[in-house]
Amino acid sequence: MNRRSFLATSAVAAALPALGKSAKRPNILWIYCDDHSHNAISAYGESHITRIAKTPNIDRIAQKGTVFQNSFVTNSICGPCRAVILTGKHSHINGFKANGNRFNGDQQTFPKLLQKAGYETVVIGKWHLKSEPQGFNNWEILPGQGHYYNPDFITEKGTHQETGYVTDLITDKGLDWIKNERDPDKPFMMMLQHKAPHREWSPPANKLSLYDDVDFPEPPTLFDDYEGRGSPAHTQDMMIKSSMDLTDLKLHDSTPPNDDPESRECKRWKEIYMRTNPGQRNAWDAAYQPKNKAFREANPDGRDLIRWKYQRYVKDYMRCISSVDDNVGRVLDFLEESGLAENTVVMYSSDQSFYLGEHGWFDKRFMYEESVRTPLLGYWPGQTPAGSNSEAMVQNLDMAQTFLDIAGVPEPGDMQGQSLVPLLKGESPKKWRTSIYYQYHQIAKSIHHVQPHYGVRTDRYKLIHFNDVDEWELYDLEKDPHELKSEYANPEYAKTVRKMKAELKRLRREYRVEA
Repeated sequence: MNRRSFLATSAVAAALPALGKSAKRPNILWIYCDDHSHNAISAYGESHITRIAKTPNIDRIAQKGTVFQNSFVTNSICGPCRAVILTGKHSHINGFKANGNRFNGDQQTFPKLLQKAGYETVVIGKWHLKSEPQGFNNWEILPGQGHYYNPDFITEKGTHQETGYVTDLITDKGLDWIKNERDPDKPFMMMLQHKAPHREWSPPANKLSLYDDVDFPEPPTLFDDYEGRGSPAHTQDMMIKSSMDLTDLKLHDSTPPNDDPESRECKRWKEIYMRTNPGQRNAWDAAYQPKNKAFREANPDGRDLIRWKYQRYVKDYMRCISSVDDNVGRVLDFLEESGLAENTVVMYSSDQSFYLGEHGWFDKRFMYEESVRTPLLGYWPGQTPAGSNSEAMVQNLDMAQTFLDIAGVPEPGDMQGQSLVPLLKGESPKKWRTSIYYQYHQIAKSIHHVQPHYGVRTDRYKLIHFNDVDEWELYDLEKDPHELKSEYANPEYAKTVRKMKAELKRLRREYRVEA
């Protein structure tokens, strides 16, 4: 144990007598989705998605608490975001830079510190960190990305398969633990982590025809040509036009997508469609086969084909979100009915945001707004002003210290964020960050071919450096909110570029980024 870890542990131990076993410390419930765009939550206002689809139960969290309007991630990719939440440290510090890495569970995490302070800790659902969870009294996780239908779960006793839809099952398990397994004399911290709405966006049987009778509005940048940006926007592989396959679009029906059983697409098809039971499969075929038949008969091409793919994608994505929203409602209803709501902090977020057709894309990774700006809503009963908004710049980097602060546990000096407790209480701290640091580490040859990059964002400007190709981009978010034209080479922005580079250098020094 290093000196900092020793001091942190000692501080927690010293605080325990003051906290007392009988103290009414709040429970903490962290509801965490995968790839849930802030543009797909109606509490964030009207978007091309929420004009059609609402999220009434997630909105209940906003009605009781606050919406963080400027919430960002440090590295827009699944596993690294989860490691940042656990450690309160940037990817280059906690060691988990890219999907495929293995999380070092021996390091300090906020669940371990809460556990030492007398909290019962539990994680249920998606984990995606390869190593087994540490610092939890109970855990039951999905292997890897997990499956939507009849998923496997891993516990300390091994792996087993369960019948049902993954979002429902994760909620069932969370509620069962709260009702039947926890120690009622101890506060708890639960991480309820959903797979949905991750790619390939497979809805539950009862949602397969939802939104069939409507068309979602198209984002204004659906047919973006990337003319105003550098090479990375041109060389990515995450376009609705060309990067989605038959499995994503549910066009294979009940037959394999090709004759090669070893192909990636055929394996994905088996993992999805062939995991369904007869009832699920019948519902799938009844929903998709008529729609697929109509598509083939129409045989759209060009922009009409992109429009069709966009509608199929967004409808399936929002069908998954509708199921998440239903299950958030189940949890909130139980907390209210059981009386636990009076002393339970509830936070809702996603590992990162997601493109819903903006720039013609799906997925995430880039430092552009639709990817880096992640939803965050929460309330602390008796502390958070109902129906409030926070404009402060916050990051997933802040969550570990926030949870420790809520629990009354001293935060270690080596965490890199800031507690959001003052913001949850409706305060406006004078010393709050005015910029955020971002870094995407995954190599460009990996899935979706996004170039590694790092950058800084302030309230108005964003500077991005694509380090492997040595290209810079600067955006004026006030004049160009869709980030369509880089102003990096514009002489009128030369002074801004100098200031942003200086701020970027300062942040890299502060966060101990390697040269």
